[in-house]
Amino acid sequence: MAIYTLPELPYDYAALEPVISPEIIELHHDKHHAAYVKGANDTLEQLAEARDKDAWGWVNGLEKNLAFHLSGHILHSIYWHNMTGDGGGEPLEKDGVGELADAIAESFGSFTKFRAQLTKAAATTQGSGWGVLAYEPVSGRLVVEQIYDHQGNVGQGSTPILVFDAWEHAFYLQYKNQKVDFIEAMWRVVNWQDVAKRYATARTAGNTLLLVP
Repeated sequence: MAIYTLPELPYDYAALEPVISPEIIELHHDKHHAAYVKGANDTLEQLAEARDKDAWGWVNGLEKNLAFHLSGHILHSIYWHNMTGDGGGEPLEKDGVGELADAIAESFGSFTKFRAQLTKAAATTQGSGWGVLAYEPVSGRLVVEQIYDHQGNVGQGSTPILVFDAWEHAFYLQYKNQKVDFIEAMWRVVNWQDVAKRYATARTAGNTLLLVP
């Protein structure tokens, strides 16, 4: 029985035009994201088989596969909701996302500086990966992270609230090898309402998952 399932898109394939074409959305969601879901479920079955047989010769590879596919599933599940055809601009108090706007200014100096850092982080990720705005619970601040593949180079305990997919399958059919153009265009579809809700939820959780006396 599958543990993970592919979530439905919160909009139709054409909802993010002209920033992202319907063809890319369809392939990205129905093929790539679906592959990570299948990979996570398959790996869990293989680990269960290894436990039953007490056969651990492939445990390193299986654990890496689980991290890769599970992180890919989680990040993509955030990614779809981080975007909307009515999005873009910057978070403002008048739009009901003032707490997020204040946190960005406190953590990065200004929205402009934050945007520059996340843009550069996403556009210069070596190989395949993501640029991510995350809530870091120890300091209670926001941080930008580069995630190699889906799971590497992140701070332990940080919670992603805004993710920019910098894998080629996210943009190549439309932007060719101009990844930076795609990242710049992404700012036109950011769903700040969704990001603000994720920020509020992360703050509420705080450091409850950390073993801090």
